[in-house]
Amino acid sequence: LRTRAQLFSAILYIVGASVVALVALGILKRIDWTTTGNDVLFILISGILAPFITYGISALFEILFDVTSDLTLLELTDFNHPLLKRLSQEANGTFNHSVVVGNLAESCATAVGANALLCRVGAYYHDIGKLARPEYYIENQFGGVNRHDAISPSLSARIIASHVKDGLKLSKEYSLPSAVSDFIPMHHGTSRMEYFYQKALKEAEENSSTVNETAFRYSGPRPNTKETGILMICEAVEAAVRSLKKPDLNKIEAMVDKITEDKLKGGQLDECPLTMKDLAKIKGDVRGVDGMLPVIRGIYHLRIEYPGQKVSPPKSDGQ
Repeated sequence: LRTRAQLFSAILYIVGASVVALVALGILKRIDWTTTGNDVLFILISGILAPFITYGISALFEILFDVTSDLTLLELTDFNHPLLKRLSQEANGTFNHSVVVGNLAESCATAVGANALLCRVGAYYHDIGKLARPEYYIENQFGGVNRHDAISPSLSARIIASHVKDGLKLSKEYSLPSAVSDFIPMHHGTSRMEYFYQKALKEAEENSSTVNETAFRYSGPRPNTKETGILMICEAVEAAVRSLKKPDLNKIEAMVDKITEDKLKGGQLDECPLTMKDLAKIKGDVRGVDGMLPVIRGIYHLRIEYPGQKVSPPKSDGQ
């Protein structure tokens, strides 16, 4: 069930069918109308109470058995949710990044038959831990001072990695279902913070010191579902594409291929059930509908140049 209307429609059909059956049975067996009327009244009252009982039982079922319904996921997509509200106000760059990743992940999930709604919700909440220190993340600096320039690479790595721990803490505080909070540690898996690692190697070479490689890795775990694997790829692609000076379809396609290959070679996708065929669908076709490339094309308003066709830049309309 994704809407309340679906529940009420189902109950209405059941009540209607039951009333018709009771009346027909009463006529066939010559049951007096008082008895039949009482039975019909009982069914109508049951129909009125059913939605309240259903919602109560479903909420209890979710708590006891740690399952998440589509109705709960839909509630979590509301941008007025306290966590998303905080993210939009205190870490606006991270919020916008999460929304774009949500669009990408949802399209990719649709392409491979995964849970698209769960992917979108997981994307919205995967970086909530950045609320603790939003100014240390590039998407929230808006061209201002980069605080990492004044600290060591190892300290930078600890600060960046801490958004996972802080995110899990917030997810418990705001009672996010485990199906959603799983995206927080799994979207990085055990991958290495390459920028700070390379920076540390350079400094170590100059100082004749050594670098502890594990200090520059996230603690994991790695993705173990299609949905968390999809988010890992989409999150990395969105961040990489955003860093391109002049993005075009060829650069973006090459970027998607490289990131996917790196995740595979690094063993980050070893524990999730994504196949090579799935990965091709996740990438998508720029002329298609599902997958990353069609969504990215729409975000950056990139035009497809067909063989033999000369594409001229669009005329400015003053907007």
